[in-house]
Amino acid sequence: MPRYRLVNGERIQFTAEEEAQRDVEEQTWNNGAFDRAIEDLRVKRNRLLANTDYYALSDQTLSDDMRTYRQSLRDITNGLTTVEDVNSVTWPTKPGA
Repeated sequence: MPRYRLVNGERIQFTAEEEAQRDVEEQTWNNGAFDRAIEDLRVKRNRLLANTDYYALSDQTLSDDMRTYRQSLRDITNGLTTVEDVNSVTWPTKPGA
C-alpha cells in the first residue's frame, strides 16, 4: 500500500527511496517493542517496591507475606521473552501492613 506525505497541504506519494526508509524505521520500532514493554514493566515494579521499602528498614519487622510480595516483584521479569509475556504478567497482591 503506498504511503503519502503532506507538503503545503498537498498529498504526495512516497518515492521508492522514502518507502524503503520508512520500512526500515518501522522495522526498527517494531524490533524495540519488547525493550519498551519490559522497561515500562520495570518502572512499575520499581515504584511498587519503593512504596514498600520502609517495611524493610532495620527498625521494622518484615512479615513473611511482605517478604514474599517484594520477592515476587523482584522476580516478575524472570522468563519474559516477548511483548505478549510482558502484557500478560499477573501482579502480586500487596499484603496488608
